[in-house]
Amino acid sequence: MSAGRRRMPDEVRAAAVRTGLFLAFVLVALTVATLASLAHSWLLTPALLVTGVGVFGIVWCLLEIVISRQIAAQRRRGPGRDSPVAGSRDPWSGR
Repeated sequence: MSAGRRRMPDEVRAAAVRTGLFLAFVLVALTVATLASLAHSWLLTPALLVTGVGVFGIVWCLLEIVISRQIAAQRRRGPGRDSPVAGSRDPWSGR
C-alpha cells in the first residue's frame, strides 16, 4: 500500500465487502438460473427471484457506500466547518 493513500473508514469498508458478497451471490444465482433454463428445471423461478432480490441488495449496498463515504468525509472535516463548496466563492465579491 502506498504511503499517500488513506485507509477507508471501517463502515465504508464493511459496506464494500457486503456489496462484493451480494455481487458474488447474484452471479451464482444467475448461473443457476441460466443452467435451470437450459435444463427446463423447476429451479428457474426461485433462482430468478433470488437474482432479483440480490440486484435490489446490490443497489442498497451501493447507496450505503455512497452515504457512508459522505458521512466519513464530514467526520474528517470536523464540526463547525462549512461544506467543501461553501467557501469556494465569496457571495459579496460579485457586486
